Amino acid sequence: MTQTRWGIIGPGSIAHNFADGLKEAPSGTLVAIASRDESRRQSFGDEYGIAPDKRYGDYATLSADPDIDTIYICTPHPFHAELSVMAMRAGKSVLCEKPAGMCAAQVDAMVKVAEQAGTFFAEAFMYRYHPQIARLVEIVRSGEIGEIRHIHASMGFIAPTNPASRLYDRSLGGGALLDVGVYPVSLARLVAGAAIDRPFDNPVVVKGVGHIGQTRVDEEAYALLEFASGITAQCTTAIRQDMTRTATIIGSAGNIHLPDPWVPGRNAGPSDATIEVTVDSETRTEDIRQPEHLFTFEAEAVSAAIANGKTEPDAPAANWADSIGNAETLDRWRHEIGYVYSVCDPAVSRKLSGLIPAGLPRIPMRNIDGIDCAVSALVMGCDNQATLEGAAIVWDAWTEAGGNAFDTAYVYGAGVHEAMLGKWISARGVADDIAVIAKGAHTPYCTPEALGTQLATSLDRLKLERVPIYIMHRDNPDVPVGEFVDALNDLHSRGLIGIFGGSNWTVERFAEANTYAAAKGLQPFRVLNNNLSLAVMERPVWDGCVTSNVPDTRAFLRERQVVHFSWSSQARGYFLPAALRDRLPSDTGPEACFGSAANAERRRRAEQLAAEHGVSAHNIATAWVLAQEFPSFALIGPRSFDEIASTLPALGVNLNPADVAWLNLESEDR
Repeated sequence: MTQTRWGIIGPGSIAHNFADGLKEAPSGTLVAIASRDESRRQSFGDEYGIAPDKRYGDYATLSADPDIDTIYICTPHPFHAELSVMAMRAGKSVLCEKPAGMCAAQVDAMVKVAEQAGTFFAEAFMYRYHPQIARLVEIVRSGEIGEIRHIHASMGFIAPTNPASRLYDRSLGGGALLDVGVYPVSLARLVAGAAIDRPFDNPVVVKGVGHIGQTRVDEEAYALLEFASGITAQCTTAIRQDMTRTATIIGSAGNIHLPDPWVPGRNAGPSDATIEVTVDSETRTEDIRQPEHLFTFEAEAVSAAIANGKTEPDAPAANWADSIGNAETLDRWRHEIGYVYSVCDPAVSRKLSGLIPAGLPRIPMRNIDGIDCAVSALVMGCDNQATLEGAAIVWDAWTEAGGNAFDTAYVYGAGVHEAMLGKWISARGVADDIAVIAKGAHTPYCTPEALGTQLATSLDRLKLERVPIYIMHRDNPDVPVGEFVDALNDLHSRGLIGIFGGSNWTVERFAEANTYAAAKGLQPFRVLNNNLSLAVMERPVWDGCVTSNVPDTRAFLRERQVVHFSWSSQARGYFLPAALRDRLPSDTGPEACFGSAANAERRRRAEQLAAEHGVSAHNIATAWVLAQEFPSFALIGPRSFDEIASTLPALGVNLNPADVAWLNLESEDR
């Protein structure tokens, strides 16, 4: 039988437990160990018979070893995501100790890398692999205790206060929730799912209280969960409070009690367990006798799954969606008690790298007169991230891909998006390396007076002293254009903005502004920020929107070589496959704004050209924007790093003028 060959990163106590379990797993064998501590590395290698040349001093070398199929990661929590990504990018399957990531955004990123790499990935909840959990699910689904009403799950203990230990050190992801609170949340969600014949369910309500200690980690916490089914759950956890380590499921006709659901056998063998079922005041005890080591079940199930080509484990083990849901619930619980993990907190944050697959083109840089730094040809739109944790992962991936330009605005998210971007800029220390496009004076506050007031607020949110590019978000034809030119020049002379221009301006007003500037010896408008996409905007996305994909405007831009930053450059997904387009919003989605017979023909031609280049029609549409005969930059709005990756192949397509004209139905030949 072919065995799955394992390597372990981090030879701590849990690694010893796993290695002991792996000894009894017929489908797996331990091959290598990696640790930066030589004495621990050698001691672990001696204990488990690992060959001297398979005892690695760095994690990357172990990940690159062709004799290893799968890596078990059991380092402190903050390192889980980055090491998992590194291993999966090296083509290895990964079993990562719980918690898989420090927050749901990290777990989601890990899953996306697994999808891209086609590798197995799982969060190592060893208790979910033990036969008692499968039996618990079976009893719940049988209806023996009636409808499930409430779940109580608890895991807590007293650990001596030691600021340097991983339990109390914030920089090591300390605290009760991430160390042991993951267990009761996981079980509650599992049982709530089993009650409705699903692998798991996610709560719709999470309420919690807790105590944050002197080292700024949660020392004890209590949560109440409510599910859409009406099931409730109480979860308790602690590292400074001795709690029962049990679980009880209450139904309309009885209850189930697990005296030791988390570590039957105390990390050893035999791993016997007991389930107590009470119905009509009569209790039945089921003894689950298992001679195996507790970790053997996990090691064997994962080894066999990998050998059989699976990419995630079977229930009741936690699959990808289950791990993401568990992390989301923990995020909400921690938010309730005021212990929020921040990717922009230097004490705990670790930047994820390796999110962009190797071999994809990097975003090229272009010089613009009046700006000291080069600007990436693709520009990141910063108006669609729900959390700072998720945004930081996307923006880190953006810089990894070569992007340095970020588009934001005073009105985006009522200022939330600018504030998130500012925190990220400050935490990463990249203020001098990126080009921020700030926008202000949106209708109905499109006045010369609003420019300075809103800019001051934007700079404060962004934690910047100036922005290299400033754009008026709208025009107001009721205001003489010279008043806007004067106000913008005042901001420029004060060193608050670099070059400037207008968004959703007509070229007539744009030209009028520059005529005024030339007559007064002032800085002209240098940037136009309208919609420009291969699909012509048939109906405005919002009132007041202007497209540049009309012959007169493109001729104006070409003749004067005006810098153009195109919003909705990918036509809001119009060129995506139909299955993906159908998921987009209907009111401002691709068909609502770009649907027409002419655009359908443009899409057909893009699909034809895409097949010739081995890319997507979406990529061809992006390449079309970048191939204009004037300085054309494409604003895009990827919500995740894999959407960045899906755009990058466009940069390997060089369209000639004939291709550009043919795609836009201006020629039948190319």
